[in-house]
Amino acid sequence: MADGEEVGNTQVIFRGYVSGFPNESDLYLANSRISLKVPEGSKAVVVKNLYLSCDPYMRLRMSCDANYFQPFKPGSVMTGNGVAKVMDSGHPSFSKGDLVWGITRWEEYTLVTATESLFKIPDTDVPLSYYIGILGVPGLTAYVGFYELCTPKKGEYVYVSSASGAVGQLVGQFAKLLGCYVVGSAGTKEKVDLLKNKFGFDEAFNYKEEQDLATCLKRYFPEGIDIYFENVGGAMLDAVLPNMRVHGRIAACGMISQYNLDKPEGIYNLMNVISKQIKMQGFITPSYFHLYPKFLETILPHIKEGKVAYVEDVAEGLQNAPPALIGLFSGHNVGKQVIQVAME
Repeated sequence: MADGEEVGNTQVIFRGYVSGFPNESDLYLANSRISLKVPEGSKAVVVKNLYLSCDPYMRLRMSCDANYFQPFKPGSVMTGNGVAKVMDSGHPSFSKGDLVWGITRWEEYTLVTATESLFKIPDTDVPLSYYIGILGVPGLTAYVGFYELCTPKKGEYVYVSSASGAVGQLVGQFAKLLGCYVVGSAGTKEKVDLLKNKFGFDEAFNYKEEQDLATCLKRYFPEGIDIYFENVGGAMLDAVLPNMRVHGRIAACGMISQYNLDKPEGIYNLMNVISKQIKMQGFITPSYFHLYPKFLETILPHIKEGKVAYVEDVAEGLQNAPPALIGLFSGHNVGKQVIQVAME
């Protein structure tokens, strides 16, 4: 392939705003062409996308009212976190051949003009896809929510919902490393087994098999819950609140049960926040990017020493991107959902 050559570029396009549950038909593939050279005088970079991240928050961006996220633009290429290789650079911080992670587009090659959203990959002794998982935003999310917001102490009782996902699997392991008692919930027997046998949770349960979530949590936490890492919302949050201990902490990371509802479910047990003096704090990870170097220092040794495991669900090819993303909302994925676009 000659420098500056124009090449074909398969893209995943967002069709239009979604109400209710999204479908694969809300995304479609298109073909365009792109130059592999940066425009003269530009400080942009051209990257070859290797891995793309499927994340639950992307459902919010598929609505015209995307809350604190910028909505996707109908008829435009999907965007999200990815791992990529620099093909050409007009920016002094990046060179041809550099491996990077950050915001890119769902296509084979991308001209990235917002280079402040790209991070160089410092360590290639781990799988590159980890930089959109355990070493990327999901990892930092788990780290910030658990350590920074919940200020955990050894011996505390920790509950994680959606515990086999990209973030939950890490929160549980961080808690075990600290010496906490950890219970997780998931939606299949396979995922429950994974929590106990792969990630080392003390206990785990399938929430779909429980008639009464509050009673179920009382069974696993007879002394109550010190820390709840919230990924689900709705009925799950309502069941957790009466089971919290005095001075309990809740890190509100996501509420996936609410993303496809036109009318969100109400919460009835909020009085517990007052009577039990519970601290509940929501957060979005970009506000904590300044902690990324500190996070890497903490997590990399754990990975290399085999103290932290990470499970990915890899879909191969951009043609499988729509089902991979939509599958998140019915729990099809086991672990972090990744799309492999190309080999390095």
